[in-house]
Amino acid sequence: MEASSRWTTWWRRERRQDRPVTGGEAAARLDLLLGAVRAGFPLAPAAHPAGHRCSCDRVGCPAPAQHPVSFAWQTQATTDAEQLARWLARDPQANFVTATGRVHDVLDVPAEAGRLALVRLEERGVHGPVATVGDDRYLFFTATRGTPADEDEWWTSALDSTPDTMSEHPGLRWHCRGSYTLLPPAALPDGSEVRWLRGPDQPLPDPLRVLDVLTDACTEVGAVAEEQWLIG
Repeated sequence: MEASSRWTTWWRRERRQDRPVTGGEAAARLDLLLGAVRAGFPLAPAAHPAGHRCSCDRVGCPAPAQHPVSFAWQTQATTDAEQLARWLARDPQANFVTATGRVHDVLDVPAEAGRLALVRLEERGVHGPVATVGDDRYLFFTATRGTPADEDEWWTSALDSTPDTMSEHPGLRWHCRGSYTLLPPAALPDGSEVRWLRGPDQPLPDPLRVLDVLTDACTEVGAVAEEQWLIG
């Protein structure tokens, strides 16, 4: 708490005053993001809503307010609290992504499957950070699988985008090496938010234990595979 207060004070001092973000909102956002930093989640700045559009101003942006601002996001991603504060000072409205496959992976499923799986994981005593993306998706944060010696055993974040995996993992995306997800708190152009159901202070569970429950839940609710647009 003392560290959070110190960084909040620094950030308020450095923040440009022409941004329409109140001090209370800014402090709350910074505190949540610092919680992720303390958990070791590497962060990089992302686009944010600009009205009903994306701040990147790309015509027809396929993932409004849900992508990094830079193609160098993998290099930028950091757990440095001072760098986080500098990014927020430059753009207090920025969303943030977390680079997966380093400290944590993220299993990303439709909300209906996520709600069902969350109950079953609790019954099995499997805990861990969980976030929601509006009313559409659930993000289950797990320990990372790392990089196996056999590359054939490595799954990319496009786990559900090829015929060989769609039938086995319907509706599921596994964000690992080279991928990212939005990190709470984040705002979306439709007015919805990315928020924690269980915060990053929770221990990261084994991904295969979570995957087993999620795949069953996706199959039961008839989840449909979806594509994810990535920068980089």
